[in-house]
Amino acid sequence: MTDRIMLLDTASLYFRAFYGVPDKVTAADGTSVNAVRGLLDMIAKLVSTYEPTRLVACWDDDWRPAWRVDLIPSYKAHRVVEAVPVGADVEEVPDPLEAQIPLIREALAVLGIPVVGAAEHEADDVIGALATHADVPVDIVTGDRDLFQLIDDERGVRIVYTARGMSNLEIVDDAAVLGRYGVHAAQYADFAVLRGDPSDGLPGVSGIGEKSAASLLTAHGSLDGIRAAVADGSAGTPSQRAKIAAAADYLDVAPAVVRVARDLTFAPFDDHLGAADETAAHALAERWNLGSSMTRALTALDR
Repeated sequence: MTDRIMLLDTASLYFRAFYGVPDKVTAADGTSVNAVRGLLDMIAKLVSTYEPTRLVACWDDDWRPAWRVDLIPSYKAHRVVEAVPVGADVEEVPDPLEAQIPLIREALAVLGIPVVGAAEHEADDVIGALATHADVPVDIVTGDRDLFQLIDDERGVRIVYTARGMSNLEIVDDAAVLGRYGVHAAQYADFAVLRGDPSDGLPGVSGIGEKSAASLLTAHGSLDGIRAAVADGSAGTPSQRAKIAAAADYLDVAPAVVRVARDLTFAPFDDHLGAADETAAHALAERWNLGSSMTRALTALDR
């Protein structure tokens, strides 16, 4: 079997599980376990379908790093429910999901799936570093378009895209990005900077939409190339040049916010499948009514 690593954008998946599985699924004490069961079912399907030999649950140790907020204060600001002067701001998470996150981590532990995070960094950054330095093909499981920037056909880095649901998983490679947006995956971060992303609080360049951003990147290759062409008067239309010039302060800092980290280091961990503690897994399933979801995950991981 060909060695392949799968990197899970874990929060993206457990949020999807929480909203996709009825909250009437509870443990004996009434605690909701819909997100846990849904995540276990997702893992079972993903491992059975794509047959990785290695698996990592990438974690948001800091979902809104201060260094990104310092550069763009609006970054994910709409998701903050409590600002913390020293430390990570509190993200808006439904209480029934918040209560399940420790159990999610416990379930991953008994399944032998390492949870990997990095201080002052998001799961996207963990994924970026692991994918960049992987010595085998990589499947990144996410519903986040920002990670399209990591796609690398030559190295076998692709996205298993969950935005349309687990019954409609999509493999996204460079051709798919090009067909959808008119830019190559390697240009996607610059494309996102120009276009902006309201879901992340990124304003983009006012008046530059997807088509304009793609056209400019096709003509000039990169954001740096566009800005150089604006300076010498050769980029786009006079209106586009004026808009890009007016956004100079934003464009100075936005790339550092949008581009994921690629140079993080981690303590050693074992990401190979087959490390599940079946006794502990069954005990956890019995205690928390995880039932067939845990069984399916164990079966898929026993390879």
